[in-house]
Parts: sequence; structure tokens; C-alpha cells
Amino acid sequence: MSPHLRSTIVVVGHGMVGHRFVQAAIERGLTETHDIVVIGEEPRPAYDRVALTSFFDVGAEALSLLPEGEYDDPRVRLVLGTPVEAFDPETRSVLLQGGEVITYDELVLATGAAPFVPPVPGHDLDGCFVYRTIEDLEAIREAAANARVGAVIGGGLLGLEAANALSQLGLETHVVEMAPRLMAVQIDDAGGATLTRHIEQLGLKVHTAAMTERVLGDGRVAGLALKDADAIDAEIVVFSAGIRPRDALARAAGLGIAERGGILVDEQCRSSDEHVWAIGECAAPGGRMYGLVAPGYSMAEVVADALLGGHGTFTGADMSTKLKLMGVDVASFGDAFATTEGALELVYSDAVAGVYKKLVVSADGTQLLGGVLVGDASAYGVLRPMVASGIALPDNPEDLILPAGRGVPEIGLPPEAQVCSCNDVTKAQIEAAVAENGSCDGPACVTKCTKAGSTCGSCKPVVKKIVEDFFAAQGKSVDRSIC
Repeated sequence: MSPHLRSTIVVVGHGMVGHRFVQAAIERGLTETHDIVVIGEEPRPAYDRVALTSFFDVGAEALSLLPEGEYDDPRVRLVLGTPVEAFDPETRSVLLQGGEVITYDELVLATGAAPFVPPVPGHDLDGCFVYRTIEDLEAIREAAANARVGAVIGGGLLGLEAANALSQLGLETHVVEMAPRLMAVQIDDAGGATLTRHIEQLGLKVHTAAMTERVLGDGRVAGLALKDADAIDAEIVVFSAGIRPRDALARAAGLGIAERGGILVDEQCRSSDEHVWAIGECAAPGGRMYGLVAPGYSMAEVVADALLGGHGTFTGADMSTKLKLMGVDVASFGDAFATTEGALELVYSDAVAGVYKKLVVSADGTQLLGGVLVGDASAYGVLRPMVASGIALPDNPEDLILPAGRGVPEIGLPPEAQVCSCNDVTKAQIEAAVAENGSCDGPACVTKCTKAGSTCGSCKPVVKKIVEDFFAAQGKSVDRSIC
């Protein structure tokens, strides 16, 4: 195709999802017919925001998803440190800060989300921060050098990560959560109580069912005033009370917006303008925003496929989560709150060991619907795929959550079971990677070939076991030692 006949795709946003779209476009051969211009507002290329807190230990370079600073494909141009001021669907043009105008044939919006800062008095005092970018963390670290006490408003996933960061920086740390428990979206009351005990044992102070009325201070943060509770002294306040989709560019351009915010898109992630697409946290497929990276990756793949004439669709996503918060395993998957009609709950709780496990099963006790794991999430890698694949529960399903050595039957995953939800990798694809590539002889190679385990890492133990079992079935010796 002649150069003047090539089409141009402009991608606004170079976070994890924007980067994933570019990767998918290159891998699928989209750059054979299209030039791609990627515009990032931040001064650095995409980095692993899931592992943001590890910045304090490993630095920014270790988190980078594009350490070379540019893509190998010469048809991809990366523009960093440059906000987009507007785009015009009629002229198909994008206006950059500084005046440059770039025309497009297709526009992909991957602008992500912004931290929500409650409009409480004093929220803009010196010493107030959000927890979203590397620059935010650099500013928090600098402020912590001259502080003694910090407080985080928000006890969700990111709020607890922020609290961990303040604690690691040597501050007495308070977590203030308006809901009656920590991680209210993911875990139930009993799981939240177990998690709170773990966190308080680490020296942090947890305030649940606590509403912040104002940030105290005259020009600079001095503490938090809480409704119906004593005030908290603090020199640093970090807001982590949720996120809001960054849809301002789309609103200004007249695109359809969901009732609760986010760019309305169809199942191919196409907006109300046929040449504008939206992926990740800024998008609202079916009116719903997805605040995890895995759905954003799926949307990126769908749009890359659509631009090549494919018919892939995004019809929802697995919102299961597993992470280690301050050394405490926490996981939530499937129908964790037993909302399915007739659902039954099986619970194992050991307050002394700090372990809480709950399975939600169907009314007839044959299917796993969901669950919550706190303190020991070692079974997550097997339990979560069981929900999606419909594997029949064993005769005594309680064995699945009993301590090690108390039963725990071996559950074989079917080939179609999704092992890595972040990258949509099945057991069959993992086994195929090993079988088809003679030099692929371990989990690290499987991760490189299939991307399984490359994002949040929660599926790595299962990937490792699948590889080991595959080799064992071939009669090869397997080293099952743990490194």
C-alpha cells in the first residue's frame, strides 16, 4: 500500500491499557496498513500501575512497560508529556497542548480514570495527596521525610496500598473508611474483620464507619475531623476514595456518556461516533465502568480486532481479585456475596491464625458460585477457574477450604478453564505453548509466550503447576521445589 493511502490511528492515553492496545495492534499486523500515534499525558511511558507501591522499593525504571522508551515498530510514534486539549469528530482531528493538530482515521480513547477527592473542606491544603501516578508517590515520599503521622481516606484496594506505603515510609498510619468494613466491594463483614485484625497487628490504626467532615489545618494539613469520633492528628492526608472515568474530552466532543460517567460504547467498544473507540476505565460498555486492568486489556484486544474487520466483542468481565496487602492474602471471586437465588455458604474461620474462607455454592451443592479468602488464598488459583468452567464440586466441598493436610481434594481443571483472567489465557493455551515450543520448559517461558501471569501475577502458582503436571504426564522428571 502506498504511504499516502495509509490510515492513521490516534491513541489518546499511554497507560497500561493504551500500551496494551498498541501491543495488540503490532502483534496482529495492524501497522502494516496503519500508522499509529500514541499521545501520553504523563512524562514517562506506560508503567505497571498494579504494582505502583513497589516503586518505593524498586524505582520507576523497574515498573516500566516500555523501558526502551519507544516501540520497535517504526509505524508507531509515541508523544509523551503532552495533554490533549480537544478532538473534533467532524474534522477527525486532535488538538495537542502546544498547538499541534493530528488528523485521524480512527481514534482510540484510553484516558483512564482520575482519583475522586471528596469535596470536604480543606481537601486542597498543602499536605493533601492522591495516589495514582509515580509523580504522586514521589511527592508523598518527599513530604513524608518531614512528617510523623499520615492518614488515608479510603479503605479499598488502593487505599490499603497507600496506607502500606505511608507505613513503609515510617509514618504512624491511619485508615479512614466510611463503609463498615475494609474492602467493602470485595469482601464480606467477617472477611473485613479478619483483614482489619491483620492490619492492626502491623501497627496501623483502622477507623471504619467513619466519615471525614473536614481536613484540619491553616494552610497546611494538621489532621482530620471525623463525624461522631475524635479527630486524628496528621501531617499528610492521602485521598483514595474511588475513581471517576476521565471522559471530559468525549463530553466536550458531544459523544454519548453513561449516566454515572464514562464513554458509552457498544460491544466492540465503539462510541456514538463510528470512528471513535474507548477502552479501559474511561469506557462504559453497557453503561458500566470497569475499574480493573483485565477488562481494559480485553477491550484493547477487541478494538484491535475490530479495526482489522474482526467480530470480537466485550460482553463483561471477570471482576475477581487476588492480592497481598501488607503481607496478607486477600481474594474475592464470582458471586462473593451470595446474591444468586438459593445460594448456600460454606465458611471456615480461624481467628487465632487470622484465616477466613467462604465458598458460595449452588442450592443443590453441586456448583461453585464464588467465594472470599482472607489470610490464606492459596486455593484461589483452582477455585476461581472452577466458577467459570462449571467443574462439579467434590462430594464434600468443605474440603476445598480446610487447612492443608485436612483433605483438599485434587481438582483437575478442564482445558477451557481460564487460568489468567488479566490476559484471558486458558489451561489449553498454556499446555499448547509448552507442547508446541520445544524450548519452552518452564513457567517463565510460558508467561513470555502467553502473557499468563504477566500482569497481577495471581495465577503464577497455577501456571507453574500446569507446566509441572504436563511434563510429568510426558514421563519427564519435574523439579517441584519452590524457589
